[in-house]
Amino acid sequence: MILTVPVPLLLLYFFVFLSSSPSLGGTHMASAAHSRRMLSDDGSKRYAVVFDAGSTGSRVHVFCFDGSLNLLPVGDDIELFKSIKPGLSSYASNPEAGANSLKSLLEAAESVVPTALRSKAPIKLGATAGLRLLGSNTSEAILDAVRDLLSKSSFKYKADWVTILSGSDEGSYLWVTLNFLLGNLKSKYPNTVGVVDLGGGSVQMAYAISEKAAKKSPKTKDGNSYVKELSLQGTKYYLYVYSYLNYGLMAARAEILKAIGGLGNPCILHGYKGLYTYSGTVYNVSASHSGSSFTKCWRGALKALKIDESCKYKKCTFGGVWNGGGGAGQKNLLVASYFYDRAAQVGLIDSEQPSAKVKPEAYMKAAKHVCKLSLKAANQTYTSVAESDLPYLCMDLVYQYTLLKDGFDLDLDQHITLVSRLKYKNHMVEAAWPLGSAIDAVSSMSASSSSLSSL
Repeated sequence: MILTVPVPLLLLYFFVFLSSSPSLGGTHMASAAHSRRMLSDDGSKRYAVVFDAGSTGSRVHVFCFDGSLNLLPVGDDIELFKSIKPGLSSYASNPEAGANSLKSLLEAAESVVPTALRSKAPIKLGATAGLRLLGSNTSEAILDAVRDLLSKSSFKYKADWVTILSGSDEGSYLWVTLNFLLGNLKSKYPNTVGVVDLGGGSVQMAYAISEKAAKKSPKTKDGNSYVKELSLQGTKYYLYVYSYLNYGLMAARAEILKAIGGLGNPCILHGYKGLYTYSGTVYNVSASHSGSSFTKCWRGALKALKIDESCKYKKCTFGGVWNGGGGAGQKNLLVASYFYDRAAQVGLIDSEQPSAKVKPEAYMKAAKHVCKLSLKAANQTYTSVAESDLPYLCMDLVYQYTLLKDGFDLDLDQHITLVSRLKYKNHMVEAAWPLGSAIDAVSSMSASSSSLSSL
């Protein structure tokens, strides 16, 4: 069934402006020229500041654009990127402290944006799964404190630019960002890449599907659509996007602990006993006397993912969710965030490289190795893993393998590309949703109104 809903201003202007980008080899079209004049007759620089308020930390991105919305360097790099821990969701009982935690990031942003241009530089904050899990009253109190902080900054501020992103918005922004950076946006849908983004609180999947599949797409349990219709540089895409709340890496730990118990847990490295806190809930955790076990932990991960939950569709992922039907748009997957981080930490990939190809079976092999270790041995072997994460290293790798293989039904030998950054001209750009949000903000400032339809 097809649903029509508004789409952020990003989409129309982003799609129009890209047609003139030299890096994409686009054709100079009259509509693009008109839009460029709307943005800036003299090609002056425009900045945008975007805060990514994730469940495990807060990050700030500062982007600079020319009049055609091509990225320009910020200092010595293509963007400013800074991060801090913990995330805003850790300040449920003290919203003002949460807002104040962003001050160092705000100061970093101010240091790279020329004083004369700050009043025209939009500043946005998008909160993701961490705040979504806190409930509306608590999360809104934190956002109000952040609004108070940002309203006093030297940047262009609007109250509705500080908000909680829906999971589908997050996934859509990331899909557009990555395909923009790769120069895919004039290609037919089989030549685009799909994305999987494993955050702390949620995991998103987004990929393009055929028009035929889109027209037959069902609705979610909440009555929303799984599919958005996008028009990119004259090419129409049907984007399957779904966000699985509670199945980001940190949230999944809690789900596994609830599924099979925290005490004597077969996913915990031998020698550990302590507490795990997520979203305000504290879990007592201890390892099994016999140590961690890949097989037993895998069964726990399957239970947490609700693999056996009934599905009324021909193809599902987990928890009764329609999988989009698969197809060519899912064939080339870019997998980001914690998938990349854990792989780099355990030596599956070179941490110095911004991207690398692996197969899901690589996570299985790494998990089997790690699950045989004691906490002490793991501490000596994996020195780049944070001390607080070490007890859960077996669990994390087993979960990532289970999510890819059993949750998303990927073949063990299917190549996926782990990515933290992508090359744009002579620079590297963070593989994250904020670039799309930045383009939305800059373009919307020069547009009176615009919308595109989604399925």
